[in-house]
Amino acid sequence: MTGMTSTARPHLNRRLAEFGTTIFAEMSALAVQTGSINLGQGFPDTDGPEEIREAAVRALRDGRGNQYPPGPGVPELRTAIAAHQQRRYELSYDPDTEVLVTAGATEAIAAALLALLEPGDEVIAFEPYYDSYAACIAMAGGTRVPVTLRPDGDSFRLDLDELRAAVTDKTRLLLINTPHNPTGTVLTREELTAIAELAVERDLLVVTDEVYEHLVFDDAEHIPLATFPGMRDRTVTIGSAGKTFSFTGWKVGWVTGSPSLVSAVRSAKQFLTYVASGPFQYAVAEALALPDSYFEAFRADMRAKRDLLAAGLTEAGFGVFRTSGTYFITTDIRPLGETDGFAFCRALPERAGVVAIPNAVFYDHREAGAPFVRFAFCKQTGVLEEAAKRLKALAG
Repeated sequence: MTGMTSTARPHLNRRLAEFGTTIFAEMSALAVQTGSINLGQGFPDTDGPEEIREAAVRALRDGRGNQYPPGPGVPELRTAIAAHQQRRYELSYDPDTEVLVTAGATEAIAAALLALLEPGDEVIAFEPYYDSYAACIAMAGGTRVPVTLRPDGDSFRLDLDELRAAVTDKTRLLLINTPHNPTGTVLTREELTAIAELAVERDLLVVTDEVYEHLVFDDAEHIPLATFPGMRDRTVTIGSAGKTFSFTGWKVGWVTGSPSLVSAVRSAKQFLTYVASGPFQYAVAEALALPDSYFEAFRADMRAKRDLLAAGLTEAGFGVFRTSGTYFITTDIRPLGETDGFAFCRALPERAGVVAIPNAVFYDHREAGAPFVRFAFCKQTGVLEEAAKRLKALAG
């Protein structure tokens, strides 16, 4: 009979069945419905440097990138990425064989995991983790093994003993994120040294998401894992233009690593988007060559916004964890007499006209993240001031 569909099996692949619609879509829709200030999803509300936007316009008009760009990315951008890694971290990469341009960091993560994992391989990821990690591990047929970052004073810390204990004979890969979304933790040199030693000892691959590399504050320091002994040839490093230059819609990310690792990731990536973001690649090449003063001013601006929102959240009665990197603040709602982050975030737009994200969505162990809520501070100063003013309603 026409019009009938099979009900013998759900339409959605069972590997993805647990994920559903992302919390970001739900909370952003709630922000629109209620006219609330959206401090949930992590995107800036102003564009990045005008000269970089003009560089994209120039590329469009000159016909650069309007057709398929080269599979690995345009040479200008690959060269700029290699120069950036050399200038910043003294990491030397061959633009032709050790750099791959992707459709944002999200595709880089997906391509790396699809390329490097086989069904049954275990992947250790720090929870709370960015939500695409779990979905990409599932799509690759891997098994995620969460190691929980736990509150320690005013920040979240990694338990190195717990990490070592999580490694088994089935462990293939460590999925590292530093600076860490959503906790704002930046792994220290001592922690990274221990992770590197463990990876070498157990012969593990590492995929490291470093998209917030330019957003580290106070005395924190971003140190790429690939700089540690024995790590360059076992590490896939992921970067992104979206977070650093405030053009998240351009979707320009990249991978650096040894020729064999980059070749493997490219083998998967070519069947995802094939290529993307043609004209924007030329603009990002110019962005990466901006003087240090740009990066310093960007960081100083975000630090001031962090401090503004942190003060407002503290005044509203939240427990506020220190953000050493990224543009997110994690808060504890228990001082407000609350324990369920989901219920709190769904009610917050009506209570205070502000939208946030419950951290529990980033955990396998939901109870470990239940009382924590994330706010984004990558917004205009006036927006953050208004949000802080609205949140005071919670204290009263």
